[in-house]
Amino acid sequence: MADKQDVQPGTLALMILRTLEVLGPLHGYGVARRIEETSKQKIQLNYGTLYPALVKLEQEGFVRAAWGQSENNRRAKYYSLTAAGRKRLAQEAREWRRTADLISAFLARREEAP
Repeated sequence: MADKQDVQPGTLALMILRTLEVLGPLHGYGVARRIEETSKQKIQLNYGTLYPALVKLEQEGFVRAAWGQSENNRRAKYYSLTAAGRKRLAQEAREWRRTADLISAFLARREEAP
């Protein structure tokens, strides 16, 4: 379990939006499995974390939910990205890239000035 990581605040929405952008409509279980797969199993999502995030994204208009039939013939709620969700994803991605670049600059090994 030492290899597992917690999801940083503010990153789960980005992961969900990106997953839906890449794979199209998915049910919650599929979203969770894809995030875990993409993280090489370093992140394990519980449903008490995932579903509130999906509901919040739906309430904000970033995802749309519709009932459908799953691969094993069960009724499941499928989530898909909206136009507003695509805009939000682009904005969040830009902000995270800027943050990552900034932190990388501080973590880069540099010679100290005398």
